[in-house]
Amino acid sequence: MMSKKTNFFGLLVTGCLLSVLLFFNGEYGSLSKHEVQPSAAFHESKENNTTADKKEHDSASKDIEKILNMQRELIIKDMKNYEYPNGKYNISASKLEDLVMENNGTPIRSIIVTTWRSGSTFFGDILNANPANYYHYEPLLAFDIVQVRGPPLSSKALKWVKDLLNCEYEDLGEYIDYGKPHPWVFNHNTNLWKQCGHHKGVCYDHKFLSSMCKLFPFQSMKLVRMRLRIAQELLADEKLAVRIVLLVRDPRGILQSRKHRDFCPPSPDCSDPALTCADLVSDYKVAVELLKKYPTRFKVIRYEDLSLDPYKYVEELYKFYGLFFHPETKKFLDTHTKASKGGVSSTFRDSAAAPFHWRTELKFEEVEEIQESCVTAMKYWGYVPAMNATHQTEFKPVTDFLL
Repeated sequence: MMSKKTNFFGLLVTGCLLSVLLFFNGEYGSLSKHEVQPSAAFHESKENNTTADKKEHDSASKDIEKILNMQRELIIKDMKNYEYPNGKYNISASKLEDLVMENNGTPIRSIIVTTWRSGSTFFGDILNANPANYYHYEPLLAFDIVQVRGPPLSSKALKWVKDLLNCEYEDLGEYIDYGKPHPWVFNHNTNLWKQCGHHKGVCYDHKFLSSMCKLFPFQSMKLVRMRLRIAQELLADEKLAVRIVLLVRDPRGILQSRKHRDFCPPSPDCSDPALTCADLVSDYKVAVELLKKYPTRFKVIRYEDLSLDPYKYVEELYKFYGLFFHPETKKFLDTHTKASKGGVSSTFRDSAAAPFHWRTELKFEEVEEIQESCVTAMKYWGYVPAMNATHQTEFKPVTDFLL
């Protein structure tokens, strides 16, 4: 009898427990179910955030469009009295739209190929004095103090250069990121930097940079880390239609000037006379071939010649590039070639004296060491060796050269 009562109460308790469990399961479901199902408040919060992000994005887009519209107006103003090639210099452009990428035009692209401390900052600023110019200043700064002479660096370097010349910044995240703590990536591009200064952050937006770049009828670029053997591929790209000037300097002047730069000594590519002069020899041999292949799109100039007669040579260089010798360019020469002021990177120079400081600032023993490594390079480019300390301070170190 007791056994039956015990079984009965056991079944009763078990039934009650099952009823309780079923009630709670029906009311609340499983724990995992409640963990993955967001509340109505969460949905509302998410929708609010999405709306806020969209409003912020729309606001940023409107701000960028305002900047671009402002820049369009500035370019039209700068180009008001510009004399277009209109068939001269093998360039058919006769109006602004012909040179503007956002209107399917082709900008005039002017490139300088050289090496560190060869006068390229001065030359680069001469080109940037042209109105409505977009200046790609040393686009390979992030590569550090190296010369790009071939693989593996050459393919990446060429892609960066071509992307910039095509105003395609989407794949240039590394380039843009390098510019954040190194403002000189952008601040030499004066027309861009004016907008960067007034509108913080836009310089690091690849969409803005691409759109901004495509407004300008002129692009200039100086390359001090890419040798001519690699840079010649830019001439082969007919879509780019670039014109390249190889800027050459006396290796004694190059190496004397590099002594004042902290970045140079740790890198053999910058401090070793043998490597510097091997590059000068290589550039000479490539230049001989390029002058035959691209006589209207490739040119050579020595820094010494440019400095001794800047007005004559700048006018010739502008014609080569297909540019109008604008009053603003003449104004730049008037203010930057008469007297020296500023530091080692200043472009305010007594231009006639600037290339020859090495004659008094280097000891003859230093000059002799450079000359021993540079016999062929100096012969190719028309640089006369100093014979002794007295001769070094009195002689004319530049003579004619042939390509």
